[in-house]
Amino acid sequence: MKVTLGVAALNVVLLFLARLQFSRASVLLNWALVPVLLVTMRWVIKRALIGAGGWVRPMVIIGWGENAVETALAFKDESLMGLRLAAFLIPDGKDKLVHDLTDKHGDPIPSISLGRDPTQTIRQLGNPHVVLAMEQGGIEHYQDMIQQLSRNNSDLQLVPALRGLPLYGMEANHFFAHEVLILTMRNNLARRLPRLIKRSFDLVVSSLVLLLASPVFAFIAYRVSRSGRPIFFGHTRIGQHGEPFKCYKFRTMAPNADELLANLLANSAEARAEWERDFKLKNDPRITPIGHFLRKTSLDELPQIWNVLKGEMSLVGPRPIVDAELERYGNQVDYYLEAKPGITGLWQISGRNDVTYDTRVYLDAWYVKNWSLFNDIVIMLRTVKVIFRREGAY
Repeated sequence: MKVTLGVAALNVVLLFLARLQFSRASVLLNWALVPVLLVTMRWVIKRALIGAGGWVRPMVIIGWGENAVETALAFKDESLMGLRLAAFLIPDGKDKLVHDLTDKHGDPIPSISLGRDPTQTIRQLGNPHVVLAMEQGGIEHYQDMIQQLSRNNSDLQLVPALRGLPLYGMEANHFFAHEVLILTMRNNLARRLPRLIKRSFDLVVSSLVLLLASPVFAFIAYRVSRSGRPIFFGHTRIGQHGEPFKCYKFRTMAPNADELLANLLANSAEARAEWERDFKLKNDPRITPIGHFLRKTSLDELPQIWNVLKGEMSLVGPRPIVDAELERYGNQVDYYLEAKPGITGLWQISGRNDVTYDTRVYLDAWYVKNWSLFNDIVIMLRTVKVIFRREGAY
């Protein structure tokens, strides 16, 4: 991403020095689309290579606990890295790892004893890619083993147990002649330049979407108007720094929605419990026929582009919540309040309404701690896939 920004700046400087006639809007639009095209082309090429049987290498994870399992899940989600887990290797003195992970054939991932000669064990497995994912204190306890593995593996990877820390953009440095590692953590959304980049990206892309999707807007507005007025619905949500704002959507509920909800909650203990737990109902009697379609496809959220243009929301961000939900974020609430809510986000591409509320909170906090423009682009591309599958939407 830094290379792209650098080349874009160089392009603008050269155009200016050459005194060529050019449209500033055109140059801005072209370079705003470059990151999207780069991510898309990388995805297409890697998918083609994997489909042809290439770009795949077996991997083993050395570990015995939660960090090992979480590492395995992370690599599984990032299949385009081309690494496929073959086995967990358990160091001497540790119990067999308990997990429910399976390979592409549905068979359980085996847990194999690393033995007294780790190098020999790895050779017997065909010299796969090696990842160390130990728990707290494991690195210090197994120093000799780690040194032996590093001498015999040119690209050994280490996954320290750093849950809860902002990992994106973290830089590792060391002192000369000292075995001291310094991890520099950056809060990207607290820095002026990343905020400017995110806002510029929001303005360019949302303006383009608004222009291209105007016929879709008109058609949906017509269909919604047939079930009554108003066409748009503004619900108060909590935005950045705790500021309330009207979050716009196409109306998907009946005009007497409040009355229908009150009657249902008064007469159904099951519905009341679901509402108190998730602030949503899977079988909501208030939703109109066209509303069901709009929610399944997430087209009801298109008017939020206006919230983005006004600066109240972002294209990608935490899920916009109501005031009553803030207390459910606990000690993670500051992460939510630091960013602008998004039309889409990690919650949108991770199961939507099918994930638990605690998972939603975790995903919102992770997004803010690890923000990057690249992550925003990936989330937007994955959102398209989720919308077409219509998974977890109601």
